Amino acid sequence: MNEPTLIENRTFDEIALGDSASVTRTLTQRDIHLFALVSGDVNPAHVDVDYAQGDMFHKVIAHGMWGAGLISAVLGTELPGPGTIYLDQSLRFTRPVGLGDTITATVTVTEREPETRRLRLACTCINQDGATVITGEARVIAPAERVCRPRVALPDIRLSDHSQYQRLMEAAKGGRNVPTAIVHPCSASAIAAACEGAEAGFIEPILVGPIERIHAAAQKAGKDISAFRVVDSDHSHHSAQLAVEMVRSGEALLLMKGSLHTDELMGAVVKRDTGLRTERRISHAYVMDVPGRAEPLVITDAAINIAPDLACKADIIRNAIDLAHVIGKSEPKVAILAAVETINPAMPATLDAAALCKMAERGQITGGVLDGPLAFDNAISESAAREKGIVSPVAGKADILVVPDLEAGNMLAKQLTFLGDADAAGIVLGARVPMILTSRADSLRTRLASCAVAVLMARAQTKAAPGLAE
Repeated sequence: MNEPTLIENRTFDEIALGDSASVTRTLTQRDIHLFALVSGDVNPAHVDVDYAQGDMFHKVIAHGMWGAGLISAVLGTELPGPGTIYLDQSLRFTRPVGLGDTITATVTVTEREPETRRLRLACTCINQDGATVITGEARVIAPAERVCRPRVALPDIRLSDHSQYQRLMEAAKGGRNVPTAIVHPCSASAIAAACEGAEAGFIEPILVGPIERIHAAAQKAGKDISAFRVVDSDHSHHSAQLAVEMVRSGEALLLMKGSLHTDELMGAVVKRDTGLRTERRISHAYVMDVPGRAEPLVITDAAINIAPDLACKADIIRNAIDLAHVIGKSEPKVAILAAVETINPAMPATLDAAALCKMAERGQITGGVLDGPLAFDNAISESAAREKGIVSPVAGKADILVVPDLEAGNMLAKQLTFLGDADAAGIVLGARVPMILTSRADSLRTRLASCAVAVLMARAQTKAAPGLAE
């Protein structure tokens, strides 16, 4: 139900004993987080619905304070309304207020003092089952003059909880840390990323690079690397070569880029005779945790293939579908992006999209549902797709966004990151082992999520390896 556009009060002279007013609201996770932001109260018993300590008293108080806020809302907006001066309030929290509870807060006038315009009001909050969760009373000074004005429009506040990454990181925990060759970790940030992945229970770092530079970087980062194996190299190209050899020999099941350039690492990976190539074209994928979305969004390719042709795009899609399976999507919906949703011979991206969809129909691409060309809005917004009359199992529900080229993918991912507060965990697919690409600008959460996704991929690829079963 829409709230009225005007807010008005009732003066003391208009209020009689027994008058009452109410508001009803449902407690959401968003409400809990907003309350924590405003109050600074981040006690897990208050903000974590999965908190297992059984501290019912704190849950009553924390979520009950949200209910107390409803009482304040009634007094300030309904009875007496604008112009009310709060004097004091006493409340008793009798039952817990839980996530999803619908609470009706009611105030009832029990006492009037005409000479001071003071009111005493009984306050109650009742849940959807009719049980009383809060009782008490409040004393206020009621306004003497009538107030009627437009209701203040509250700002739209977006919370970025990044819960999807948390789910992926939890899924990656529990097995043995995956042996990972850290290629040329000669900067403090590269050493920190390796240590963070190990401390989180994801990877077992093998540091491949010049020993003196590695130890200097560890000292700068303030990290103890004495528990890690260190493999000496002469320079960055040699580091990449040694790391690839360790994968080929089975000593490492993952690669993580350190402080060398991506081209140097990929040069060693794609060598025909000594690299890590498979029958698939190697591609990059971002697993995006976008605020407001219930599921991760995969964007590909935004870092490896500059201008992929049709055959390359088919492999990019196959790699992304494999990734989606590992992170929990049994039949991912794949949107092949273009600037428009219709096929235009002057726009090669639309022709590629149509051909890729036909390839999927003929069984050349399996494991997902493909559609395209689709413009970005039609791929992620069901209302936008309906507005344009697009009937599709993918439109508005895409799990994977396949971009026309690297520039489009890179810009899309960075726009979501810097304007949409999204996180972008990067991984390279299609080689013998997954590769973790992290950036110095990545947050700790993003770096750990990149490790977690790579570990899930590695375990899926090596189920028969001792100690690495899912």
